[in-house]
Amino acid sequence: MTRLPTIELESSPNPCAAVIWLHGLGADGNDFVPIVSELDLAGCMPIRFIFPSAPSMPITWNSGYVMPAWYDISGSDLVSKQDAQGIANSAQAIGELIEEQHKKGIEYQNIVLAGFSQGCAMALHTGLSFPHKLAGIMALSGYLPLSDTFASIAHKVNQTTPIFMAHGTQDPVVVIKRGEDSRDLLKACGYTVDWRTYPMQHSVHPDEISDISEFLKKVLALNVA
Repeated sequence: MTRLPTIELESSPNPCAAVIWLHGLGADGNDFVPIVSELDLAGCMPIRFIFPSAPSMPITWNSGYVMPAWYDISGSDLVSKQDAQGIANSAQAIGELIEEQHKKGIEYQNIVLAGFSQGCAMALHTGLSFPHKLAGIMALSGYLPLSDTFASIAHKVNQTTPIFMAHGTQDPVVVIKRGEDSRDLLKACGYTVDWRTYPMQHSVHPDEISDISEFLKKVLALNVA
């Protein structure tokens, strides 16, 4: 599989942690780059932020219109006729980015997988099935795809990986119930989920940026001897 194109930023030289941040449907790797400058990373390890762009494909729900996407979507409810093969293909490509950072010297346990909307779905699916322990998963305004078969792909090594889930209370794209159902399933499976809601639609709230900063400070804390 061709390597996903990426944009990379470093919070300071010689990063020893990484955040791989996945965009939503129709966006690209540029989408969340501006948020890095808004994060308070005091007390964090030096971080390399990686923003990959998904390949373009026709989206059934959008009358076959071609746009950047991690997988196809067939209906507005997001769970009808899910694109299992597309999800698997993207998970493989995202996993390769994780492995690439590891080969560059960043330990698996210092890598956070983050995503918004469709990117959130991929962060949860890829992170919780990944065979090495990760630092954390940030799941923003999205849901857990293929929930019916989740137990068969979940890897026990990430059973205790911290999960930050955020959702807008007025989200018309990924309705909040979809996020709540995913939260409840993960909790029922024994995962630790930090669930936050914000008075917004399908976007990012200023308070959410502050909470993301706190999550990163917790899971990528700089250990000072």
